[in-house]
Amino acid sequence: MTLREIAGLVSGHVNPDRESIEIHGPASLVEAGPGDIAFFGNAKYLAALRATQASAVLVPHGCGEEIPAARIWVDNPSAAFAKILAHFAPEPVAHPAGVHPTAVVAGSAQIDSTAHVGAGVVIEAGTRIGARTVIAAQSFIGHHTTVGADCFIHPRVTVRERCKLGDRVHLQSGAVIGSDGFGYELQDGRHVKIPQTGIVQIDDDVEIGANTTIDRARFGRTWIQTGAKIDNLVQIAHNVRVGAHSIICSQAGVSGSTRIGSYVTLAGQVGLVGHIEVGDRAIVAAQTGLSRNLKAGEVVCGSPARPIQDWKEQAAQVNRLGRLYDRVKRLEEKLNHG
Repeated sequence: MTLREIAGLVSGHVNPDRESIEIHGPASLVEAGPGDIAFFGNAKYLAALRATQASAVLVPHGCGEEIPAARIWVDNPSAAFAKILAHFAPEPVAHPAGVHPTAVVAGSAQIDSTAHVGAGVVIEAGTRIGARTVIAAQSFIGHHTTVGADCFIHPRVTVRERCKLGDRVHLQSGAVIGSDGFGYELQDGRHVKIPQTGIVQIDDDVEIGANTTIDRARFGRTWIQTGAKIDNLVQIAHNVRVGAHSIICSQAGVSGSTRIGSYVTLAGQVGLVGHIEVGDRAIVAAQTGLSRNLKAGEVVCGSPARPIQDWKEQAAQVNRLGRLYDRVKRLEEKLNHG
């Protein structure tokens, strides 16, 4: 593609004397060479922008940094770069409609004629699979589970009995939906299992990462609401509610019956105790241990969690403890020799 064509694709602006430059593919600022296009959307990559060997770079409007590469000014460089990636990407793998002959499908299962059921898939009795949904190889769909339209269930996913998936749900490999909640009562010196009779409900446009587990409710439902995005290696316990369009990053763990609002961000390795509420648009920074309710919009960090500004100030103070120790030691020596 020429830069003129690319600028048209991303609704950007390029200097007329650079429009004829040809681009053969996308790359990062660091790895790009002649013929590549990269993007710059964060000031911390300014040094990489100045050093890049790319032929062209997508930059935000107002960026006046003079660089050898041609610039295409756009509203959102990252979003524009995604369009370019899609243009240069190879054709997606085709999943033709139909049921593979090695799949095991119960006679009472209802599978839309446009759905794809891959090799070695098991679909139990009473299950319904919606239009254009892909159930990839060796996945398991349990009894009386509902899967909506345009879902993509990658290989080796388990969705257990009676769970409900909306439309356009994506489950990455190794995800387990509807595993038993972790519930026991100590009776006569022994842990006795509490029956986990509820379900998992996943609403439209949810994406769930590889090897993430979402436990079924003890009763009622564990509920992942519309548009939520959950990373790899996340544990969601029984009866948790994750609000619409929230983000949960890798290795986070949410204990039972916690309520997470809409547009909440839980960063990597966050841990939440059970039976708390997190307000809409709250942010919990990486490696935070949260044991209390959060108000809407609150931003916390640390373990135990505290307001992020307090955490930054305390972290700075801790970093100065060595110098404070040396200062006190010198003062003590002066006093002792006084």
